[in-house]
Amino acid sequence: MVNVLDGIEKKTGSYTGIFKSNVLNVKKENNKIIFEGVCDGKIEEIVADYFDLNTNYEEIKCKLSKIDNYLKTSIEYGNGIRILNQDLWETIISFIISANNNIPRIKGIIDRISKKYGEKIEYRNKEYYTFPKMESLEKATVEELRALGLGFRDKRIYETTKMFINNEITLEELESEKNTDILREKLMTLSGVGGKVADCIMLFSLKKYNVFPIDVWVRRVMNELYIKMDDENKVSKKLLQDLAKEKYAELAGLAQQYLFYWKREA
Repeated sequence: MVNVLDGIEKKTGSYTGIFKSNVLNVKKENNKIIFEGVCDGKIEEIVADYFDLNTNYEEIKCKLSKIDNYLKTSIEYGNGIRILNQDLWETIISFIISANNNIPRIKGIIDRISKKYGEKIEYRNKEYYTFPKMESLEKATVEELRALGLGFRDKRIYETTKMFINNEITLEELESEKNTDILREKLMTLSGVGGKVADCIMLFSLKKYNVFPIDVWVRRVMNELYIKMDDENKVSKKLLQDLAKEKYAELAGLAQQYLFYWKREA
């Protein structure tokens, strides 16, 4: 998740966001997309990696569009959407925060936790704060996290942070695990990580393209378009997973062709 509460700059028509140790501003001028900012490395390499620019999305969209008209329409509507290469630590904590939460509150919590425990970066006479590193978040007590508005998630963030600090589980261990089922089990040992959150972490940070995160909205859409059961609450997760495998098997095979492009291999 890009750590920014209000990144749209109306005067310049640009957007400024924060990820890892980078503050990045992006804007469109004519047919060019221009990136500027304060980056921890070469901006060209950072942008290419984070926005997954080395992957041929046009080929993927072309193949998916041939599956059925629903997917074709969805691809046309969501033109330009990409799966970002997100930092694993930030993704884990952000998705724990997202549990039973809405987007404005999630953004607000991440903004407050970053201002308190992240590192300040100045860019264009404004102050920005990076997502807190593990060692910084370790200093937070449950009470301090609660004061930032985390609600019941305060204890989960505290406990998960302690698990990593105590080496009960490591980021390197998660990144190196090839088996999706084993990886899911390891992620679900973390406080606040259930099946859906584990799948989201695997998809958005660990490049496991054979997972299909299911929430109430995904279930609702898939039932309305494909299954058409009168009571959507009776639609099982297995039925949705089987349908996803059937529909997206071709995409999963295509994704394997591009693994060598990514620094963190699936």
